[in-house]
Amino acid sequence: MLKATELSVQHANGWRIRDIDLELRSGEILGVIGPNGAGKSTLFGALCGDIRPTSGDIMLGATPLAAWSPEARALNLAVLPQTSTLSFAFTVRQVAGFGRLPHATGLHTDTRIVDTVLDLCDLTELAQRHYTTLSGGERQRTHLARILAQLWPATSDKVLLLDEPTSALDPHHQHSILKVIRQMANQGLAVAVVLHDMNLAARYCDRLLLLKHGQMEGLGSPEEVLCPDRLKAVFDLDVLIQEHPVHGHPLVIYL
Repeated sequence: MLKATELSVQHANGWRIRDIDLELRSGEILGVIGPNGAGKSTLFGALCGDIRPTSGDIMLGATPLAAWSPEARALNLAVLPQTSTLSFAFTVRQVAGFGRLPHATGLHTDTRIVDTVLDLCDLTELAQRHYTTLSGGERQRTHLARILAQLWPATSDKVLLLDEPTSALDPHHQHSILKVIRQMANQGLAVAVVLHDMNLAARYCDRLLLLKHGQMEGLGSPEEVLCPDRLKAVFDLDVLIQEHPVHGHPLVIYL
């Protein structure tokens, strides 16, 4: 669905990402991992059209990303950045409803969709709360509800980019939100998500992209990417990799 070929972004102080070849596939979650400054947010900025690449190509479907109108792009691609802020006292329901602005589906349909995404993000009881009164995690879930509403229904021609969507969440909501994202991918959505917790990435992602200094250090299944030598080279961490006793995915144990 979304494909980058030889993608590079250069700033005044050097390359932020370089020679990235990547394809997001329908029905799949790609986890992007790497240390701070590895280029993860720059990659997402380029993939959503906010950052102009220095070189390389990005295709959304069969059309170059830059050729999409903002209106058409909003119907097919949504991004949740690291930080999203609002300074006005909109309610949680209103913020989630902003995701329906690119659509012309009518009030009845939009209300039903907003009800659904609020429930998925465990926000129904907070629907009438003002955004400015929410905790950091509640705000993060509110913005996730907004972009889920934007892409609803999840179909194979749509792409969701999430930059650290669990950073402000407690463990319960980390798992519940990633389960929602897994459900959306199972319905056909192509998803890429930046995660710092490698065990969450191993559990919920089909493939992992490992970045260091803006370059690809690994791309493949969690079993292929999460190996001790590679994680030592990228994170300078000594780890032990075992099979999770319940779910079977790689379990990263820090030594």
